[in-house]
Amino acid sequence: MDKQVRHGMSGHLSATKTGICLSMSDYSYERKRKNPFWMILLVLIAVIGAAIGGYSWWAFKQAEKSDSVASKTIEVPVFMTLEPFTVNLIDNEDHFDRVLYVGVTLRLADEKTRQRFHEYLPEIRSRMLLLLSRQKSAELAHDNGKLRLMNDIKQTLSPTLVPGEPDQVITDVLFTTFILR
Repeated sequence: MDKQVRHGMSGHLSATKTGICLSMSDYSYERKRKNPFWMILLVLIAVIGAAIGGYSWWAFKQAEKSDSVASKTIEVPVFMTLEPFTVNLIDNEDHFDRVLYVGVTLRLADEKTRQRFHEYLPEIRSRMLLLLSRQKSAELAHDNGKLRLMNDIKQTLSPTLVPGEPDQVITDVLFTTFILR
């Protein structure tokens, strides 16, 4: 009696009166032989895919860093230093003549404003002298008086120097020298 039993896909198991015989079909033999090739190819594709993905992620992060560094770039401020002013201050209370020696640096919005101020420097100095000569020494002796003077300088120099042009933008007034005698 011949009895045949299949054992998986790897081959046939035949049982006869004389004994057990194991034979492999050609299909299973080729498949086992090609299996390592496909496994190596699959692993190689996975490694290459992971490398490409990792490089893409790294390049994206570098681009984000360079964009954030570029956006954090601070513009160089535009300053204009005026020659120091010396003015007499008259106090109504004690009628003593006091002298104010002050150096002023203006922080401007852009280079165009600085060039315009340079072109109209005599008018700028005239406005400043008129403003400074109206000050009271008692007020300038305190910080609040100096802060008020800074604000007054902004308001005095902001109106346009050229008819038809917009007002000047002065972002800050800095005292480089301040002597009150």
